[in-house]
Amino acid sequence: MSTTLGVPTPDQASYMLRAAAGDAGRAYKRRMLDLLDVRAGHAVLDAGCGPGTDLPALAERVGDGGTVVGVDRDPAMLDRARARTHGLRPVELREGDVHALPVEPGTMDRARTDRVLMHVADPARALAQLHLVTRPGALVGLAEPDWDTLVVDAEDLDTSRAFTRYTTAEVVRNATIGRSLARLAEQAGFTVEAVDATTPVFRDFGEADHTLGLGRNLRKAIDGGHIDADRGHAWFSALSRGTFYASFTLVGVVCSR
Repeated sequence: MSTTLGVPTPDQASYMLRAAAGDAGRAYKRRMLDLLDVRAGHAVLDAGCGPGTDLPALAERVGDGGTVVGVDRDPAMLDRARARTHGLRPVELREGDVHALPVEPGTMDRARTDRVLMHVADPARALAQLHLVTRPGALVGLAEPDWDTLVVDAEDLDTSRAFTRYTTAEVVRNATIGRSLARLAEQAGFTVEAVDATTPVFRDFGEADHTLGLGRNLRKAIDGGHIDADRGHAWFSALSRGTFYASFTLVGVVCSR
């Protein structure tokens, strides 16, 4: 029996860029940007900017009179972001952690995080930092998935459900953070202005395998005794044949300082 399933673990930067380039990724990012109402001259923070996926769009909105600060703790991500934003005058890149942002208090007109809080050690502390660095009246955008809502169509629904349970319990640190965003934002001192939920839908098995980690996470679930090996392999093989469907819920919150 093969020790590998699905696509290999992708390079993190390439993974983020590919996910953002899909139809669902483009749609929710465009909506979040519109709700944030980023304007010329604004100072905007992208906390956990990764490879700079969204920095060019933010720079276009603020213009030469504004500033876009991208913060990430991974130097490799910042290298990719630097290459992606070369020549964009408004963009500044800073190495730092969302738990202790390298930004002066009360200096940002807008701030955002996108699929960052699900990974951090302390989401409440990260939100407190966003509150600290934004000005009164600032808008902050948050976008996070709720992995409890991951559904994968299969005749063997028990294994699909077991895969979702494994994803939420073992793979993602804060797997249900999406549903908690509004509550956590209010607890951090923000006023929630809008809550939006979108459902990215995957009809292509290969794209879903890459983005959702179907094969690589199934392998871990089997190795950890969470899913029976024969049943897991049969489930994955069936997914790769014929009509495919998977989806999850992505929650967006816009709040004011």
